[in-house]
Amino acid sequence: MIRFVLLQNRAGKTRLAKYYIPLEDDEKHKLEYEVHRLVVGRNPTQSTNFAEFRTHKVIYRKYAGLFFSMCCDVTDNEFALLEAIHLFVEVLDHYFQSVCELDLVFNFHKVYLILDEFVLAGELQETSKKVILERLRELDRIET
Repeated sequence: MIRFVLLQNRAGKTRLAKYYIPLEDDEKHKLEYEVHRLVVGRNPTQSTNFAEFRTHKVIYRKYAGLFFSMCCDVTDNEFALLEAIHLFVEVLDHYFQSVCELDLVFNFHKVYLILDEFVLAGELQETSKKVILERLRELDRIET
């Protein structure tokens, strides 16, 4: 199960935080700080994008100046979640036509919508980029 998803910049500012477990606000801020220190402090030449975190593990990838992190159970498939992060970035890039950090800041509601299209209650639900983008186009058509 995915515990939470974080998008953070190099400075530690959280641009997106989606929690699939109940946590107090203080605990959320503490987790965000700890995860940022964990992923930023790792040597970029290390061969894995996986790190132990408390009793769970964090899977992360860095794209430009943003760190995309997912915390999951130790028994979950790391490579499936690494691919889910990549899928999320591809969908964001396609939807925003070359996504940047400002797109995430000013269109946060769309970013949460995109995330909700393929992760539901902490489990991957949809892994087809084509299906996700079709759903997003349909939602955009309904809005206008």
